[in-house]
Amino acid sequence: MNYSGKVTRRLLLGGAVGTVAAAADTPSADEQIRQLIAKYAAAADGADTALAGEVWMNSPDVSLIYPLGHVQGWDAVKRDLYEKAMGGMFTDRKLNIRDIVVHAYDDCAWAEFSWTFDAKMKSTGAAIETNGRETQIYRKGADRWALVHVHYSEVRMPKRSTTS
Repeated sequence: MNYSGKVTRRLLLGGAVGTVAAAADTPSADEQIRQLIAKYAAAADGADTALAGEVWMNSPDVSLIYPLGHVQGWDAVKRDLYEKAMGGMFTDRKLNIRDIVVHAYDDCAWAEFSWTFDAKMKSTGAAIETNGRETQIYRKGADRWALVHVHYSEVRMPKRSTTS
C-alpha cells in the first residue's frame, strides 16, 4: 500500500470514529423527550409561553384535551393553558412529574406519566393539590422533537376517613 492509500484509510477510519463519537454525544430519542417533558413542567411552573414554545410545535394542528376543554392550535394552547389557566388562575405553581414511560419510533413518540400539581389559587390564596395522568404525543421534524398533542385527566384521590 502506498502513502496515499494509508492517508485515505486513516481519513476514512478517522471519519467513522468521529461519526460514532458524534452519535454517542447525541441524546437518544427517549432522553430528548424526557428533556422536553422537564421543560414542559418548567413552562407550567413559570406560566412561561416562550419556554413552552420550545416544547410545542408551532402549528394549528396541535391540540390539548384537559379538564377545562379541548383546545386546537399552538396560539390557543399558549393562550388557554399558559396565560389563562397557569398564569391567570394560579400562583406558586409546581408541576411534579413522575413515572415517565417513553415510546419512541423514527419520527413519532408518545410519553405517559403521572403528576402532582401544587399551587395557590390567585383569587383566594388557597393552596391546592391535584393529581393526574397524562399522555403526550411528539413528532420529529427536520431538527427536533416537538409536542403535538396532550391529553390529561385529573385523578381524584380517595378521601381519608376522619373517624377512628
